[in-house]
Amino acid sequence: MIVMTMDQRGSTTGPDRVGTLLEGLTAHGPERGIVRPFQRTAGDEVQGLLDRPEAVVGIALSAARSGHWSVGIGVGEVREPMPRETRAGAGPAFEHAREAVERAKHSPGRVAVAAGQGPDTPEAGLVEAVEAGLQLLAELEQRRSEEGQAAGRLVDAGMTQQEAARELGISQQAVSARLRSGLWHESRRLASVVSAMLEDLDARSARSPRGDHPGGGTRDPEGGQRRDPRGDREPREHGGDAS
Repeated sequence: MIVMTMDQRGSTTGPDRVGTLLEGLTAHGPERGIVRPFQRTAGDEVQGLLDRPEAVVGIALSAARSGHWSVGIGVGEVREPMPRETRAGAGPAFEHAREAVERAKHSPGRVAVAAGQGPDTPEAGLVEAVEAGLQLLAELEQRRSEEGQAAGRLVDAGMTQQEAARELGISQQAVSARLRSGLWHESRRLASVVSAMLEDLDARSARSPRGDHPGGGTRDPEGGQRRDPRGDREPREHGGDAS
């Protein structure tokens, strides 16, 4: 399973964007790979549980495009039976997402990935490859011009370049130029590769021995999430700056 934890950036100086984010994610139901819906878990943080890597990549890049979120992706097992609410979930995938979102705040593209494999395992290289690919894609999304973003969104929605040109009131050649200058085609190919690697990592994590929880706190004796080394995590007051 894959847990995504997203923490709002710059929330001390901007509006609370959690409601808008959750509203946008509501349309992405089980058919889009969301096993448990995204919910607010703290003042300016949301969390969701997914089983389709391509949905994870798409949501991560959409968050990067907005510039408002740090995104942590945790891969691993979740405690069964899964509760109805995401914020009640526990297990390694949730722990890894917590580790990843903290690291994402200071990472390229504001995205990071964590799983339970040790540093000398083949899977460790896969984690690094997925994270590097996502960070590159996130940086491209953030640096693409507004015009390039507009053209890309229409083509992503299924329009042809000719249809996108009519929608934008420009020529088809101009649409093609915007996509080309923004490396749109290359980024979509890379996104497919990253999704496939994330799917592989998820499958390997499901096959890994239980109880592998290296570093970052202590294992809850009831089998839940580790306790944070800084103490029990309580919901933060809104206003924590993730920038």
